[in-house]
Amino acid sequence: MGTSVTDDSIDPGVPPSGTGCVECLQGDGWWFHLRRCALCGHIGCCDNSPGQHATGHARAQGHSVIRSFEPEEEWFWDYRTDAAFEGPELVPPQHHPLDQAVPGPAGKVPHDWVQKLH
Repeated sequence: MGTSVTDDSIDPGVPPSGTGCVECLQGDGWWFHLRRCALCGHIGCCDNSPGQHATGHARAQGHSVIRSFEPEEEWFWDYRTDAAFEGPELVPPQHHPLDQAVPGPAGKVPHDWVQKLH
């Protein structure tokens, strides 16, 4: 992995916006994996998910750095450079609850979800 970002694209003191994708939870969406905006804490779904809300947030807001919001994953990604890197420790929680369904949220994932991944 590359080196960490040195500009103002990460705020380690901002907590995550919740435990699931903001946009999916507001509608009828579902996610495969979750990503956390390293600047504002927005939780969005990954690019394999139908909604691709983490990337949508990054483009709409200009927040270029995300961190995985999955257990045992600590990587960061910078959309500007299309590169992973090691970053600072962010304020907890570092991932969604361990008992949370993957994919999720429970009750909204279609039976043929694998065919709907990007």
